[in-house]
Amino acid sequence: MTTQVNIDHIRHSLSHLLAAVVLKKYPGTKLGIGPTIENGFYYDFLLPTPISDADLLDLQKEMRHLVAQKLDFTKEEITAAKAKKLFAGQNFKLELIEELEEAKSLISLYHTLRQAQDNASDVFTDLCKGPHVKNTSEINMEGFKLTHIAGAYWKGSEKNPMLTRIYGLAFANKKELDAHLLMLLEAKKRDHKKLGRELDLFTFSELVGPGLPLWTPKGTIMRDILDNFIWQLRKKYGYERVDIPHITKKELYEKSGHWQKFQNELFKIITREGHLYAMKPMNCPHHTQIYARKIWSYRELPQRYASTTKCYRDEQSGELSGLSRVLAITQDDAHVFCRDSQVKEEILKIWDIIETFYGAVGFTLTPRLSLHDPAKMEKYLGEEKVWQAAENSLREILKEKGLVVNEAIGEAAFYGPKVDFMAKDSLNREWQVATIQLDMNLPERFDLNCTNEKGEQEQVVMIHAAIMGSIERYLSILIEHYAGAFPAWLAPIQAMILPISEKHKKYSDAVLKDLIKQGIRVEIDGSNETLGKRIRGSEMQKIPYILVVGEQEETNKTVAVRQREKGPTAQAENQGAMTTEAFAEMIKKQLPY
Repeated sequence: MTTQVNIDHIRHSLSHLLAAVVLKKYPGTKLGIGPTIENGFYYDFLLPTPISDADLLDLQKEMRHLVAQKLDFTKEEITAAKAKKLFAGQNFKLELIEELEEAKSLISLYHTLRQAQDNASDVFTDLCKGPHVKNTSEINMEGFKLTHIAGAYWKGSEKNPMLTRIYGLAFANKKELDAHLLMLLEAKKRDHKKLGRELDLFTFSELVGPGLPLWTPKGTIMRDILDNFIWQLRKKYGYERVDIPHITKKELYEKSGHWQKFQNELFKIITREGHLYAMKPMNCPHHTQIYARKIWSYRELPQRYASTTKCYRDEQSGELSGLSRVLAITQDDAHVFCRDSQVKEEILKIWDIIETFYGAVGFTLTPRLSLHDPAKMEKYLGEEKVWQAAENSLREILKEKGLVVNEAIGEAAFYGPKVDFMAKDSLNREWQVATIQLDMNLPERFDLNCTNEKGEQEQVVMIHAAIMGSIERYLSILIEHYAGAFPAWLAPIQAMILPISEKHKKYSDAVLKDLIKQGIRVEIDGSNETLGKRIRGSEMQKIPYILVVGEQEETNKTVAVRQREKGPTAQAENQGAMTTEAFAEMIKKQLPY
């Protein structure tokens, strides 16, 4: 079976073959970059003529023709001068070469070669550090597919030229490719942008702007349910609610280090007096100032602050996508200020909250330890020894829990290492969800201390805890995970009352008032449509329960309950008659808290 390492080699090699056939078919093409991505690869081109998805089949056919020729991939290390000569006229490659030269980095090429007896002819050469397959015979020509075209700015900046990005999928064999394509087809049906509109959960307005979702009453109910769930879990462990403004003077972020690193991603405000403010992209610097308001005794620690609030990030318009990538992010954010000796206990409490919260939707979590990259310390706050201490603390906690986890070098936050929790949805797609971050750097920068047993000032430690992280993104995951057929505890409408005829309206109204009084989210569909049509309408809205009310139910003071089957089909099946009290009790038993 092909290993994951080999599949990365295959995907990278296919990106080179794609570039080779594009250059041949469209002379004068300027080459960008062609990396591997999850499940495949892409390559960016500045083409002399526009192309469309309809052109991909011919390019794919030519790629398979190259694969069949059993071409070799060989590496060569060269000087910057030789590289510039080789890529003369390829402006983007020359730009990359100059950057490598300035950084005194190694410059390497990969040649794709056709062997003919004792001679080798060069099919394609690219600036690349690899790795690749040794020979295209390692590539299953039925295991890859070019999928679509998109626009992409060079280096992700709108100040640079717009390039044509060609995407491809690549797997070890046709069976794996077909399985992935089937999953994509199902994912398309579950697209949260489509279902969010159909189920009336959120909307976007051109007048408000892209990346700024507007939540309907139904969508707001779901947001509140999730936020309240987390608050109930946090309250159990002594968290206190705080509230902070949405803007700040830039000096706060200069002191925290965020200004130097993220100033180009901030929305900025100039007051009428000429002062520069920023809309907050995160909450932690504000929370440090709540802690800093007084001198704390070690006996008063930990201090645990929680706040669900919006943050704002100036994302590029081409990167915005439904609820997955937005400009206004609602974070369920919490920060613990404690002593070093309290770190383990506090992290284990957060861990318990995370497992309970995600267990309610059936997600199995896989922790990942995200570490700094010692070779790129300029990306991070603080000194190497501080990072080592923080990372060792997290390793000890993982060891105590009996976990051996993947360590991801370079995935840490810029102020500290973290434990990220990965979850797989119903389509087996992996998402990063919750995170616990251990921060010894911001407390140092803000001089956050407590008075210890000796009467001395002792620097505290800061733990960042995001359970959902972004409510918008998490809801996009849940919508697709459930295909919109939410469990009753999360559904914005838990039950729809359907009177059989107009003469049963008065009893239906009484049932409605009774259930609302008992805390059930319920509505009536008393339209003039047939009962069958109204049942189908409720099923299309994926409402968990349908309560049919007729003469028999009115006489017996009951409702006829039809429960939606589990899964995206959302069909209903009869559950029999029951009183409103019994129905409400059945719903309440499904609450995860």
